[in-house]
Amino acid sequence: MKTLSFWFDPLSPFAYLAFDRLPQALQGLSYTVRYRPVLFTALLKHHGQLGPAEMAGKRAWTYRHVLWLARTHSVPFDLPAAHPFNPLPLLRLAVACSPAGEPNRWVCEQVLHHVWRAGGADATAPERLAELAARLQPQRQLDEDAARERLRANTAEALARGVFGVPTCEVDGRLFWGFDALPMLRQQLAGEAPLPDALWDAAEGWPVGVQRTPAPDNRR
Repeated sequence: MKTLSFWFDPLSPFAYLAFDRLPQALQGLSYTVRYRPVLFTALLKHHGQLGPAEMAGKRAWTYRHVLWLARTHSVPFDLPAAHPFNPLPLLRLAVACSPAGEPNRWVCEQVLHHVWRAGGADATAPERLAELAARLQPQRQLDEDAARERLRANTAEALARGVFGVPTCEVDGRLFWGFDALPMLRQQLAGEAPLPDALWDAAEGWPVGVQRTPAPDNRR
């Protein structure tokens, strides 16, 4: 039986969609999942990127796209009252629900539903966060350094393993990024190589034709 890591941040609607469809996408296969909360904005900062919701045109398209994907795949879906939002309270709550900082599927489901299946409610409303914490009954106090450090450690490990976005699934040392990569993930788990090894490996060292100079970051 293979083990896959599911790196996610409840900030991402694509992470919610991938989480919801994962059992269906992998139906009939033998596997276990490690759910790994990470801070998406830390991944973006490390790679010098903006998030989809931080670019005006891409922001609107992202919401249209995820609404369409949810309808197409029959996934209940509500945009929260405001997006993007600060996901740290939800991430710390998730890691606090497990001594190892790896919440089980039910905990992840509750956290993701809190954002994306709540009728458009505010994901950061203090009373809603308190209700969620009472339901999950975390094994650690949310203000403990241990919960914060576990989240930092998860994010650092994700970066060390090459993760650049969420959702990312990792199995056999290979990364599968995004909701639309679930069919490729299934092939990998089933022992049917998504690509011949030579093509998979060649992508790592493909020649660069031109290198852009990043614009200075003037944000404060």
